[in-house]
Amino acid sequence: MGKNDDDNKQQSVARAVSAEREERTGLTHECGVFAAIACGDWPTQIDIAHVICLGLVALQHRGQESAGIATSEGNCSPNFNVHKGMGMISNLFTDANIKNLKGNLGIGHTRYSTSGASEVVNCQPLIYKTAHGPMGVAHNGELVNSDSLRKEVLGRGVGLVTDSDSELIAQSLCRPPEKEDSGEEIPELNGPDWPARIRRFMKLAPLSYSLVIMIKDKIYAVRDVYGNRPLCLGKIVPLNVGNLKVEEAKAEGWVVSSESCGFLSIGARYVREVEPGEIIELTRHGHRTVDVLRGPKSMAFCIFEYVYFARGDSIFERQMVYSMRMQSGRQLAREAPCKADIVSSVPESGTAAAHGYAKESGLEFVEVLCKNRYVGRTFIQPSTRLRQLGVAKKFGALSENLVGKRLVLIDDSIVRGNTIGPIIKLLRDAGASEVHVRVASPPLCYPCNMGINIPTHEELIANKLNPEELAKQVGADSLEYLSVEGLIKAVKHNRQPMDPSKKGYCTACLTGEYPTQLGW
Repeated sequence: MGKNDDDNKQQSVARAVSAEREERTGLTHECGVFAAIACGDWPTQIDIAHVICLGLVALQHRGQESAGIATSEGNCSPNFNVHKGMGMISNLFTDANIKNLKGNLGIGHTRYSTSGASEVVNCQPLIYKTAHGPMGVAHNGELVNSDSLRKEVLGRGVGLVTDSDSELIAQSLCRPPEKEDSGEEIPELNGPDWPARIRRFMKLAPLSYSLVIMIKDKIYAVRDVYGNRPLCLGKIVPLNVGNLKVEEAKAEGWVVSSESCGFLSIGARYVREVEPGEIIELTRHGHRTVDVLRGPKSMAFCIFEYVYFARGDSIFERQMVYSMRMQSGRQLAREAPCKADIVSSVPESGTAAAHGYAKESGLEFVEVLCKNRYVGRTFIQPSTRLRQLGVAKKFGALSENLVGKRLVLIDDSIVRGNTIGPIIKLLRDAGASEVHVRVASPPLCYPCNMGINIPTHEELIANKLNPEELAKQVGADSLEYLSVEGLIKAVKHNRQPMDPSKKGYCTACLTGEYPTQLGW
């Protein structure tokens, strides 16, 4: 296949993905980032590209539009080895592609676009040739003041290749640091001062971002001062390490990831989160904190990472996401009890909360929906009748568990409200006598400008209908949400932050209280 044919194929995938986005009903994340570096002498025996690829597979739930990997062989490398494109990771990376990604360190990215269009040109990592060699950047989040940053970059006569705000980050990092009082550039006598450059950018853009930045032989992991987007550090350990404590195990390498869920599958162990405002430098010799910027008194970690976005086996604030979701179900049972026979969930993100609701209420948890795992992506438009039964392609009903039963159905969230109705109809058709919906998060009422693609204010069903009205519209016998206070209580139940002084959550999509007004 020639280059033009390959480009046409990539553009076709981009158009197909863009078409599918118009039909999506729920929340969509922007992306996930991953980085890996080998310790000791180079060339390493660790297959860095394969490690990153598997790490991205574990982050696939954070973005399915495009993906990419860039690797470096170290000091003497004039270029990075890069492969990226539109589509799922399993389709993009073959054995041949991975073999061509030779290197001792590398970064990767899987993307769902919010600020930039779903096009090949916006695929990350973004790679730039600077006066000091190549630089790669992968970004999770969305800059709240991107408009002012874009004007500043264009005002310097710099042309932009993409419409992604991630390019603004890269352009900012290409500039030397400046004196805070005068704005004069600080001379870099011994080569670029990357921590100072990163610090300069962080002062220009308060949120939202988690970054992995690669230069020839180093990787920098960066989290904004609000801690809005997640980022964590892991250690690659010997395969025979067993249950040895992570701090006692030898480091064969280090990884950085948006979530910890993929660590065990690549032979790594969770170490800790990157703290808000922290800049971590990773080299073949290990890792160190090179700077920590002071931010607001309270951080603003996106609370919907706990509710919906993160995989259940990920760890935030030293608690597993699954356990927090169970606790939210317990809290929901206290706030919104129901006379019923059984409890079940909309698979799969509502299942942990359903178990918590069942335990707290003393009701039996029973599976009532069987999820079709092989639906795949399709752009064939069905007939009107089949479109009205659209949920049938995703779920089947376990009718033997339902006949004559009063059911409490737990969902993690309701966005537009056009998915729950067909599910309720399916369950009633299967024999349920009553269906009571309980939602393990508060009503979504406000859009997000920090990396989550939440529909507009007008599209959010909670702004149109109260719970009683929504229950009537979707065919439920009753419908109730978890309160904002109840959600925060559930999150805090087992939380163990590294720094107790840094705590707090962004609940802007629930309350309209944004962590900063920059960009609005």
